[in-house]
Amino acid sequence: MTSVLVLNGPNLGRLGSREPDVYGSGTLDDLKARLEEEAPKGLTIDLRQTDDEAELIGWLHEAVDTATPVILNPAAFTHYSYALRDAASLVTKAGLLLIEVHISNPHAREEFRHTSVISAVATGVIAGFGFDSYSLALDLVARRLG
Repeated sequence: MTSVLVLNGPNLGRLGSREPDVYGSGTLDDLKARLEEEAPKGLTIDLRQTDDEAELIGWLHEAVDTATPVILNPAAFTHYSYALRDAASLVTKAGLLLIEVHISNPHAREEFRHTSVISAVATGVIAGFGFDSYSLALDLVARRLG
């Protein structure tokens, strides 16, 4: 059984009630159920959320240590966390997939959201498709793992 870490940063634990016009009405539990349903046989979803930068960095270190691919929604950390960027870089330098995802399209929002310090070290970026961003990332991970 291969696991995929689906890591979510600050405020994403409030999905469903936080700005539904931007993030939709689905909750993190809804997202987890959807990804578990979509995961091909032999692939398990380990979905986590934290508002703590250090915890998110620790989970990326865990991904390196366990050779686990990552789907990462860094949320607000996207725009300024060089510590998270360095941890994400460890994942891809270890030859592992790290797909940066966003529910909304950051480039269609406030200017400060237009810059991602994570994108340059990610395997790829999928944004603007709601929960489908995660589904597309999961499909890519599954295809790359064969």
